[in-house]
Amino acid sequence: MSNVVAREALWAMAHEERAALVEDLAALEDRQWAQRSLCGRWVVEEVVAHLTAAASIGRWRWLASMLGAHFDADLHNDRRLAEHRGATPAETLERFQAVVTSTTAASGHTAAWLGEVVVHAQDIRRPLGLSRTPSIAATTEVARFFATRNFTVPSRTLIEDLRLEATDGPFAVGTGPLIRGTTIALTMAMAGRHAYRDDLTGPGAPTLLARCTQRDGG
Repeated sequence: MSNVVAREALWAMAHEERAALVEDLAALEDRQWAQRSLCGRWVVEEVVAHLTAAASIGRWRWLASMLGAHFDADLHNDRRLAEHRGATPAETLERFQAVVTSTTAASGHTAAWLGEVVVHAQDIRRPLGLSRTPSIAATTEVARFFATRNFTVPSRTLIEDLRLEATDGPFAVGTGPLIRGTTIALTMAMAGRHAYRDDLTGPGAPTLLARCTQRDGG
């Protein structure tokens, strides 16, 4: 796969991953919607509402919301999450299903919005024991984006002076002590998810995990 992927192709991947997540969510029992996710303090239902919000707000509405929150990203996210959370898990799912094919986003960084669903889908699936993972093609594009810039997570900083190599796809980047793992494991580690620590091998893995701990204040 070329390192340059058209925006339309990235959106197609995002739509595919959203649809796959809808399929998984449709099989959940109500109690599973209250399961703590890998995404900080949010439970599964809150992560889904956040994904709906992200697919429903354009650049100017996002800027107005951030201004209203005095550029407190957590407050902005909480407000928009509450706006898109339903009265029941079924309604929350219905609202997410309605934005599966949305191309609305707060910026033109399409790989970042693909990353939203790739990472948050695993934030949901991992604690629930769901085995599905995003496609290697989609995850590779997110991994490449994460490796080149700090966007919503300090991914580029976390892997500075380290070498990452995927065991199941073409993703490879950096120089330094080696870290190996599946593409999704490397991507989730770059997003600061400690739950994937046992999926990584190599002499660089402890360094990356220590940086994630320092970022979280742990």
